[in-house]
Amino acid sequence: MNWDDYRYFLAVARTGKLSLAGQQLSVDHATVGRRVKALEESLKIHLFDRSPQGYSLTDAGQNLVTIAESMETGAIAAQTEFGGEADSVSGVVRVGAPEGMATSILAQCAAELCEEHPRLELQLVTMPRTFSLSKREADIAIAVSAPTSGRLKYRKISDYTLHLYGTKEYLDAHPQVKEIADLKRIRGIGYVSDLIYDKELDYIPLVSPDIKPYLTSSSVHVQLEATLANGGVCILHDFIAKQYPQLQKVLPDEISFTRTFWYIVHEDYAKLQRIKVVSDKIIEHIRKRLKHD
Repeated sequence: MNWDDYRYFLAVARTGKLSLAGQQLSVDHATVGRRVKALEESLKIHLFDRSPQGYSLTDAGQNLVTIAESMETGAIAAQTEFGGEADSVSGVVRVGAPEGMATSILAQCAAELCEEHPRLELQLVTMPRTFSLSKREADIAIAVSAPTSGRLKYRKISDYTLHLYGTKEYLDAHPQVKEIADLKRIRGIGYVSDLIYDKELDYIPLVSPDIKPYLTSSSVHVQLEATLANGGVCILHDFIAKQYPQLQKVLPDEISFTRTFWYIVHEDYAKLQRIKVVSDKIIEHIRKRLKHD
């Protein structure tokens, strides 16, 4: 029995494509295909149905996932117990985080971690999406909602606040905003509604169902740059907006949101030394930054 074959099998099962599995395992797709074929031949079963859309599990393949994941859990436990991690922090840790958090807070933290642990390879993934830790898309996730299922451990990191902002130049050049109804007379900037990946980010309907943004993006930093370019007003994180003195709050008493950052890790990985070290540093760094903001 070759554990590596099962590792390749799990990667394909989770991603549905040889190319994506290869990227996850840092090998080419042909190698992944050969290892999966070798496993099928050794077990004398058909694990995947192939199609132009990718690889989908057969019933036998689905049954094997549970067994392979138990093997994976055992391998991770062995690494924790006997892998020599107690004396050094090394290896790859992938952290998935919201874009605004990653660029404004985690980038500095990541640089410090790499400086402190030269053998650590830190991957900071910043995309407007959620991350599946069960599919090993990330080792650690920072999210704006707590998970509701899965073999995951999570805890609250910190609350943060958001307000409506515009540049002084833009606000001085447009009708004064004294109440929420006045927002109809100026341009709004926000998320593309059908691309909002978490309901906690859908702010505008909570301000007023009658307000519609005229410039939208899935990227909070595109929204920020558009606001700085006098494109309109936008709901922004206070920890981001404070970096730009030209930004002013609009109706701060009426339009104010409090959200929460959550730390999430798969329970299989929670005890790994490199995960613990990175997790502790990230949580401490985020709390410290948000406490001062």
